[in-house]
Amino acid sequence: MQVEANRGPIEELDVQALAVAVFKNEKSDEGFIKKLDELSGGLVSSALEAEEFVGKEGETCYFHLVGNNKLKARRLLLIGAGEPDDYKLGEISQLVGTAVRSLRSKNAKSIAVVPRASGNAEETAATAVQGAFIGLFDPDKYRTVEKEQKTIDRLVVVIEGAEDGAVERGVETGRIVGEAINFTRDLANEPGAYMTPTDMAERAREIANEFGLSIDVLDEARMEQEGMGSLLSVARGSDQPAKLIILKYTPANATVDSSELLTFVGKGVTFDSGGISLKPGENMELMKYDMTGGATVLGAMRAIAQLKPPIPVLGVAPCTENLPSGKATKPGDVVKAMTGKTIEIINTDAEGRLILADAIAYAKKLGATKVIDMATLTGAVSIALGDVNAAVLGTDQELIDEIISAGREVGEKFWQLPLDKEYSKQIKSDIADIKNVGGRKAGTITAAAFLKEFADGISWAHLDIAGTAWGDDAKPYRSKGPTGIAVRTLLRIVDRASKQA
Repeated sequence: MQVEANRGPIEELDVQALAVAVFKNEKSDEGFIKKLDELSGGLVSSALEAEEFVGKEGETCYFHLVGNNKLKARRLLLIGAGEPDDYKLGEISQLVGTAVRSLRSKNAKSIAVVPRASGNAEETAATAVQGAFIGLFDPDKYRTVEKEQKTIDRLVVVIEGAEDGAVERGVETGRIVGEAINFTRDLANEPGAYMTPTDMAERAREIANEFGLSIDVLDEARMEQEGMGSLLSVARGSDQPAKLIILKYTPANATVDSSELLTFVGKGVTFDSGGISLKPGENMELMKYDMTGGATVLGAMRAIAQLKPPIPVLGVAPCTENLPSGKATKPGDVVKAMTGKTIEIINTDAEGRLILADAIAYAKKLGATKVIDMATLTGAVSIALGDVNAAVLGTDQELIDEIISAGREVGEKFWQLPLDKEYSKQIKSDIADIKNVGGRKAGTITAAAFLKEFADGISWAHLDIAGTAWGDDAKPYRSKGPTGIAVRTLLRIVDRASKQA
């Protein structure tokens, strides 16, 4: 899709369809809406006065423009933006996603979107383009019949009166981030047979080669040399070899303090059967998305390489399958992590924390000083927070607050759960240093308590995205399936760190 910036006027937009945000209970005889009504030959006022459309969030009203109107566009879509005070970046993204999905269904090939946000025009334009990319993704890659064939070839983002160059910069940033989000979603949507650890590593190499990242991929022999018995214990049951992917962005002519190294670590279990502690068969097919944390790291690094912040960023993705076989790790086994800490395996389906433990330890070896890990780690987080908020826990309250704040800015929600020292008592083992599950109580928290054992000496936060990484139902602004959660938040954190550098 071609994306363009425009500063108006809207009557000159040469597109098939025009989509415009309208606030709740906005009057047709005031300001911009009055102008739009005049240009449309009174269609807007007719809909508002009949209360057919009142501007509630997500509401739409569609017109074919014929006869007495002064717009070049031949179709008009009004989209409810809700209350003006609640209309922030997350709402802008959803509004534009709703617009492109709605107009695509009506076979519009070129559309212009007028998000009408007050404030930073560059940021508004970037968010609008991100929303469009998110809206146009569909998980039907392997469908051969009844597949969505309609496309939008050209998107124009319109912010009237914006500073010269601001909308253009925003559109380019939005394209980079939108493509990164959909790259992440595409990886998460791939069947396990087509997205093995080796395939993940190959995708990472493609990113590195195309966008100029450094890459290193540890095979099992090198992991063995590093003493990564925790990660390798998960891979034991599979014929597919595990991979540890390391991507690094280093700014050209760096002038900032290189002793600080922001690092993202993502769980990459490309298929999770539960191992010997086999999962129930129902919905097991969804466990192809258990590598979403790793996919998020790859997507974020893809964008970072193009956005070129002035700070270095490290991305680490431990990748493996978790399958049962005669070679597989068994409940009751004891394994040794890279740090030398011994772990009693109580349940082989608590495997994500095992691979993240060695990945965090290796990131520290590479110089990581601030680590954010992300993983579809526990079913318990879905019970606690549903599909609205992802959980955040950690040892650095300032970093946790930053994640929550950055997420709020871009429309992604994170809720902090406690990590008091008492929870660590639940993972004490009778025969080893720790065990990999802490019982039924506080499952999300005890999983984080396990990871905490390997994050000493650094600023660390953990994101459990198991409830939010996959949408069971389609939304007006997004298809069902992988959501791309956390990519935008991670990039906002990089942006914040860059401004402080």
